[in-house]
Amino acid sequence: MAYVIGASGALFFVLVFLIDGLTRPGYSPVRHPVSALALGARGWIQISNFVVSGAAITVGGVSIATAGRQPLLGGMLAIFGLGLVASGFRMDPMRGYPPGTPEGDPADVTVSHKLHDYAGAVVFFSLPVTAAVAAFVLPEVAWKVVSAVAAAALMAASYAFGKAWERDSPRTGLVQRAFIVPGWLWVAAVFLRFGSQNAL
Repeated sequence: MAYVIGASGALFFVLVFLIDGLTRPGYSPVRHPVSALALGARGWIQISNFVVSGAAITVGGVSIATAGRQPLLGGMLAIFGLGLVASGFRMDPMRGYPPGTPEGDPADVTVSHKLHDYAGAVVFFSLPVTAAVAAFVLPEVAWKVVSAVAAAALMAASYAFGKAWERDSPRTGLVQRAFIVPGWLWVAAVFLRFGSQNAL
């Protein structure tokens, strides 16, 4: 059951931010990061998405770790999930969102924004590492290959997102989604793998 919860958390996160981003007035999924959805009148949706989905992934990761099957992999998934939960701290309004916000970055940022940045660093660092760990510890050759490819792709996407954010690229949101969507789908698939084996 915990593995299904973990997989559902990863899939739910992607589904919610995709739908919310496409239907949010003044929000550009191509330019703005997912975290900007936590701002404005509908911000509670993305905040809840961070917390609920992150908690679900944490539950799945702890279950893998405590089952004695893959403690390192389970622990890394739990760290990733906790990073998502902590991402529920709001970033500051900037770069034209919410509508009416000046372009560019504010001279000073709030404590909430700093905490969000720290949590984001955990998320964007831990997920590629988790995939790399999976490539070593999972016994199936197919899973080793898929996880190794995922680790390399996620590292590249994380780097690309960092550069896009630094220069305020008009495609920052799109680059970030190139990290999030395949990364979270890989997480869901890992949980389903453990769930299917547990059912045997």
